[in-house]
Amino acid sequence: MRHQPVLLVIAHGSRDPRHAGAVHALVRRVRSMRPGLRVETGFLDFNIPSVQGVLESLAAEGVREVVALPLLLTRAFHAKADIPAVLRDAPRRLRIRQAEVLGPSPLLLSALERRLYEAGLTPADKSSTGVVLASAGSTDPEAIAVIADIAREWWHTGWCAVRPAFASASLPRTEDAVRELRELGCSTVAVAPYVLAPGFLPDRIARGAARADVLAEVLGPSPEVARVLLERYDTARTRMPAAVSA
Repeated sequence: MRHQPVLLVIAHGSRDPRHAGAVHALVRRVRSMRPGLRVETGFLDFNIPSVQGVLESLAAEGVREVVALPLLLTRAFHAKADIPAVLRDAPRRLRIRQAEVLGPSPLLLSALERRLYEAGLTPADKSSTGVVLASAGSTDPEAIAVIADIAREWWHTGWCAVRPAFASASLPRTEDAVRELRELGCSTVAVAPYVLAPGFLPDRIARGAARADVLAEVLGPSPEVARVLLERYDTARTRMPAAVSA
């Protein structure tokens, strides 16, 4: 029987220890949902193990196939440049397929909504609640456009309004979107961080949410995010390159 490719989850990394903690918790959930699948974690910066170190260890063990999955919500610089560069330097004996980033996905919208309900909202509040979809931000126009599209799609599910906001690189900021929703007349204003783990930028989002009524938690190790990881893995492994001699 052909072995399953190893799933290598590639996270950005952070000096904030909460970041790595959330990444490891998410990976544990993925493992629990797919017993028998080997799941490893590598970081681009700040944390260990590094992506390169994990790839070298896998090659030394005799692993031949890897699905490298960027733990990113949008396809911006890290997915387009940083991660492909690291993978190009991997041991040649490894056959590696880079999976797509996590977003957009209906499952992520479900996770965002559940986080808002955990923070105190109810489905009955939707029509009177304006939501700030607060992401980390990017200089990549494609990534910014994706966030705007997600906000429009989410608004059509029944919220009073949904406005995108960004913690860095782009405008508006979270506090500006909160103010806009107040001026629009939404009875309640909620901030939904569209980020995977705690850290510097999520803390900036939280400060910008000071005048909001509700602030949800980051997506973290939610089951919906874990399901998206497995969906991206399954799609990528069906496109694995043909076997070549080492």
